[in-house]
Amino acid sequence: MEKSKITAYFNSTAPERDYWRRRNRYYHGELERFFSSIIPKNSSVLEIGSGTGDVIAKLSPKNGTGIDISEEMVRIAKSKYPGLKFYVDDIENLSLDGKFDFVIMQDLIGHLSDIWQSARNLQKLSSPDTRIISTYYNQLWEPVIRLAENLRLKMKQPYQNWLSVEDIENLLYLNNFNVIRKGYRFLLPVYVPFVSDFINRHIARIPFIKKLCLVTFVIAKKKPSPPVRNDYSCSVVIPCRNEMKNIEEAVAGTPEMGRGTELIFVDGNSTDGTVEKIKEMIQKYPRKKIKLIHQGNATGKGDAVRKGFDDAAGEIFMILDADLTVPPEDLMKFYLAVAEGKGEFINGTRLVYPMEKQAMRFLNYLGNKFFSYLFTWFLGQKINDTLCGTKVLFKKDYERIKKGRSFFGDFDPFGDFDLLFGAAKLNLKIVEMPVRYRARKYGTTKISRFMHGWLLLKMIWIAFKKFKLQKA
Repeated sequence: MEKSKITAYFNSTAPERDYWRRRNRYYHGELERFFSSIIPKNSSVLEIGSGTGDVIAKLSPKNGTGIDISEEMVRIAKSKYPGLKFYVDDIENLSLDGKFDFVIMQDLIGHLSDIWQSARNLQKLSSPDTRIISTYYNQLWEPVIRLAENLRLKMKQPYQNWLSVEDIENLLYLNNFNVIRKGYRFLLPVYVPFVSDFINRHIARIPFIKKLCLVTFVIAKKKPSPPVRNDYSCSVVIPCRNEMKNIEEAVAGTPEMGRGTELIFVDGNSTDGTVEKIKEMIQKYPRKKIKLIHQGNATGKGDAVRKGFDDAAGEIFMILDADLTVPPEDLMKFYLAVAEGKGEFINGTRLVYPMEKQAMRFLNYLGNKFFSYLFTWFLGQKINDTLCGTKVLFKKDYERIKKGRSFFGDFDPFGDFDLLFGAAKLNLKIVEMPVRYRARKYGTTKISRFMHGWLLLKMIWIAFKKFKLQKA
């Protein structure tokens, strides 16, 4: 959802906020007790997404500060708690400066448009002694929460992100935070005399059962920021076929990274003017390094990617799909993940943020989820999204993957599995980068659900034989 719409929504619902907190006071009271058990009185505390200020007021801070994107929420908070500081601010575009002992984000992550940037901005608010405390709804409870909202049992929320604890931990890791504690709370979030306390304090701590709780939490601390190498050269390979109207946006939107970025378009015999558009861009943007390669008689994205990599001069190789369902601007996040040493193979994942309508067909979504579970098991590293087109790795590692390609065989028309299998076999550290997956604006998808689904099953069998059956 657009930021302006989210702001307008919370401005309009601000007068109801206290009513809903009173109506669900057991849940909110338990969360306040949880925060109080971690945060000593007279601490310096910042709450991001502070609403009408009740949580931070309960903590009796020495220096209590709240920020919220809603002017109306901040106005109400100031009138209720004049001894505390409240500001209109946005963690995704942060103005506030200063360090705090504790930073709280209660049920906030679901409303953020760019969680990566938000986690990045937490660095400005943190010292090595700061503790970041984030609570969020368990993904398993989404249907129950939606039903409760429709029945007017809880305040209705705009459509939001649903992240696992592992997803949150990964986003913090990408931005130089270590999770030092994580867990689950509140198996029974409504008050039943004697029963609720017993279940939430005892039954909810039993292994396996605890993962059914409503709330997940992470507590993290800042770690020393590694030096960023800005002297890597980059090659962005863009396979394309009949993507004429997407070409200029790809050129204009791709950031300059490191000490130089080249764009390599590999055209698969387009008939809509794509080649002519690329040549036009070469003339229009003379300062950008733009190449055009013709794929020739071969077909398939995998072949196009290989041809592009063979011609690439950069030290870091990147793949960007020409349909621009992943914004080219996001490539800078991938670059930083490599340059800061977070991973050696950065794999985009489209299955964290909500997708634009029609961005991915439902059967494709289910297929991606199914294959991600299998490949996580096969490869021994977490893979949420096997078929996201955006992947980044070092040239030196690609050359090693290329040399070992015969181990798996030349069977992958997509190119995604060829790279993932090769990276796993070389024990490269695979890290996922969440991306917002947009609906295609021009052209049609090149994926056939059923024919390509059969090929995916074939790849699963090959991966199973090579990773699980073959002797070490």
